[in-house]
Amino acid sequence: MASKSRRLSGLEISLIVLFLLMTAVSVALITVLALKQESDKKEEVTPEEPSPSVTPPEKPYLIGVGRADCTGPVADLPMMGYANTDQTARGLHTRLFSRAFIVDDGNKRVVFVTSDIGMVSQRLRLEVFQALKEKYGDLYRQDNVVLSGTHTHSGVGGYFQYTLFMITSKGYIKPSIQAIVSGIVKSIDIAHRNLRPGRIFINKGQVADSNFNRSPHSYMNNPEEERNRYEFNTDKQIVVLKFTDLDGDGIGLLSWFAVHPVSMNYTNRMVSSDNLGYASYIFEQEKNIGFLPGEKGPFVAGFSSSNLGDSSPNIRGPVCVNTGLKCDYINSSCPVGGKKACIAFGPGEDMFESTRIIGENMFKIAKELYGSAKQELHGPVYGAHQWVNMTDETVQFNSTHTGRTCKPALGHSFAAGTTDGGGEFNFLQGDTEGDPFWDGIRDAVLGPPSNETKACHQPKPILFSTGEMDSPLPWHPAIVDVQIITIGSLAVVAVPGEFTTMSGRRIREAVKRELEVKEPFTNAEVVVAGLCNIYTHYITTYEEYQIQRYEGASTIFGPHTLSAYIQRYRGLAKAIAHGTIGELPKGPEPPFFDEDKLFNQVRDPVADVAPVGTTFGDVLQEVNPVYKVGEIASVTFVSGNPRHSGDIRDTTLVTVERFHNDTGSWEIIHNDASWETRFHWIKGLAGRSQAKVEWHIPQTAQAGTYQIQYFGHYKQTTENTTVITPYVGTSAAFKVARSFYYF
Repeated sequence: MASKSRRLSGLEISLIVLFLLMTAVSVALITVLALKQESDKKEEVTPEEPSPSVTPPEKPYLIGVGRADCTGPVADLPMMGYANTDQTARGLHTRLFSRAFIVDDGNKRVVFVTSDIGMVSQRLRLEVFQALKEKYGDLYRQDNVVLSGTHTHSGVGGYFQYTLFMITSKGYIKPSIQAIVSGIVKSIDIAHRNLRPGRIFINKGQVADSNFNRSPHSYMNNPEEERNRYEFNTDKQIVVLKFTDLDGDGIGLLSWFAVHPVSMNYTNRMVSSDNLGYASYIFEQEKNIGFLPGEKGPFVAGFSSSNLGDSSPNIRGPVCVNTGLKCDYINSSCPVGGKKACIAFGPGEDMFESTRIIGENMFKIAKELYGSAKQELHGPVYGAHQWVNMTDETVQFNSTHTGRTCKPALGHSFAAGTTDGGGEFNFLQGDTEGDPFWDGIRDAVLGPPSNETKACHQPKPILFSTGEMDSPLPWHPAIVDVQIITIGSLAVVAVPGEFTTMSGRRIREAVKRELEVKEPFTNAEVVVAGLCNIYTHYITTYEEYQIQRYEGASTIFGPHTLSAYIQRYRGLAKAIAHGTIGELPKGPEPPFFDEDKLFNQVRDPVADVAPVGTTFGDVLQEVNPVYKVGEIASVTFVSGNPRHSGDIRDTTLVTVERFHNDTGSWEIIHNDASWETRFHWIKGLAGRSQAKVEWHIPQTAQAGTYQIQYFGHYKQTTENTTVITPYVGTSAAFKVARSFYYF
């Protein structure tokens, strides 16, 4: 049957035409918007990568980055930083890492390593180079490798070969130094294996509310004209290097900022990377999506120390804790309680919050600078290094006047400590007179300083004339490293200690003047890298030295120490600028003492004992059935001494795990490198101990079922054998709720 056709009415035709017109307009608008968005994307420089319109250099650098665990023993060993032998490790807050950055221009290469340790010691550096030589021959050498410590005061000591430092850390501790050496070498190995063509961008800015001058009285003794050139009495500048591959994908960040990592104060007993380490941690966590901290996430973020000598993170400043009033300006003391009552506090309510705040401040600015970095480094790389006998340097001030350095000595104010951690007895900062009582004890026990040394160190009243003490080994080094590496127009001045704010400014300016006479240094950027290669305490300006606060009393080579260093670093910079590095004298090599001459006062831990009716890993105090975000899940286990776990690098002592109903399996969401976990080792009597594990549940935690595990080892001994046995402790399963209305 034939169908009947129907003629469309005029109204229907009009509606169809209108619909088609509207569709065409919509398509056109969508197309225009899409083209506009695409255009915006092409024009916009994202905060993560350099503009793709910039052509990569014809001869790019080879760049390698690497990160490795350098956490040593976390129990029963002295911590390095506050020189308090009673401050022994009792657990783990965050792991310590070594981060290496290699740059090769096709002819030469340089390496910068920043490690989460108190400082690089001469012994540590020499042992690292022994290991590097075995692996790489002469590829990595004294002149082209810089080793820097972040200066956390919450790492374990025991990696020195000079008597004073061995006394404060109870000797040369093989497990401690082995972990650091192995971690540093492994970080270089990883960077070496990852070498690829890439680009380096540099940027700088200011970090506010993150550092505070703890010796303003000393700083104010610098010339007024010099001080007026600067807005602040601490360096607020942060310098950031951005490393990318040739496609513009970020592979690493390296930065320098002047702040003491003493947010974790002298009461802390857990190994921790402190504020600089936390900045590295959160930057890497943001970049390495899907990786737990410490795992093989490819992006490496190094936040390293600079001229931090008088720069404290405790920005609320020092107050008398018993009155709330300000401390005495000259000597940081209080009418009641003396210097022990004068304590500087950070921005947070406790040391953990202060660490987080200071670390986040650095991270946020570094992230902005990383994202907006456009100035690219070009040109060759250089490395210049010398060993210098710092006990016998003559400084030429002008044609008629000279100065000289001294044999090492520490002043009375050294024993006073700082507002970040006070010393013992009645010593005070700012002491230029000394104390006959302590001088008498010194003379009777250690012997008096020579008249020559006393005259050389004036106005420092000498407490320990360490340069004249050599039993059982020299108390302080005499042979010191000075080193500069350059990458294009960037110069990194590797300094052997803690330069104060103004000392760092002076040495930057001196190096910059020497470099800028030649390309590519006409607009040189000079940074001071602190705590490098060897530790020689503090370096103040001549004017600051006269005040004899803690920093001046700890400037061991006398009042002309800074001038001697400036003279030496100018020589290195001049050799780099004029291409005469090969003509630099090598200098006298430092000693490398046989291990049998290095004493060790740390005893091996006794055999472990579990309480009657328990075994290792049993739960002594169980978790609660339910927690909500923001609370702390805590469980306590029967434990062995963590030192019996041996080398704990690349392992974990703690996991927090979430249960997946769909697979019936547990997923590790945190390990002991995570900020959210804390491991407290509680030492008991006669081989008994406990492990308390805390999970500080973050606001981002998902609702669900969780458990906490602890991994340890215990030691048992008989007449003829010692057996180390692993064990695992597991908490009961518990719920995490977004609120207590969770079912």
